[in-house]
Amino acid sequence: MNVLGDKAIVRRLAEMGMISGKKVTVISLSTDSSGMMIYFQGQRLAISLDIAERIVVRDVKEAAGDKLRSLSDLHVGKSGIIRKMVGDRALRRRLLDMGLTNKTVVKVNQIAPLGDPIELMVRGYKLSLRKRDASCVLIEEV
Repeated sequence: MNVLGDKAIVRRLAEMGMISGKKVTVISLSTDSSGMMIYFQGQRLAISLDIAERIVVRDVKEAAGDKLRSLSDLHVGKSGIIRKMVGDRALRRRLLDMGLTNKTVVKVNQIAPLGDPIELMVRGYKLSLRKRDASCVLIEEV
């Protein structure tokens, strides 16, 4: 599990114990705007659709076979969690300064017609990266 979005919401969920790496069980999916039911730390919780959209979960079976791939290999609409940076020190530092840090969720919004640059959604803002820079960011697809 990973939580995205507004600092106040992330802090409130962290106070409840919902932090990255914790296990949560989805009891019922949202079929409309009423929200959904989850099982977390021995309790059943109802959460709104807005909060549910900010919580990234993955299947426990998938977690065992994680394989890292390059951010530049993701297709439009796909998301991933940053796990590692490769490349020279200056490039890694520049990527970190742009907000591409370990355990951050990124989503590919658009890819330019010729494939370069790539527009990403990171921490609620849009970021464009050259394909060669994106290839230095290793992610785990979500």
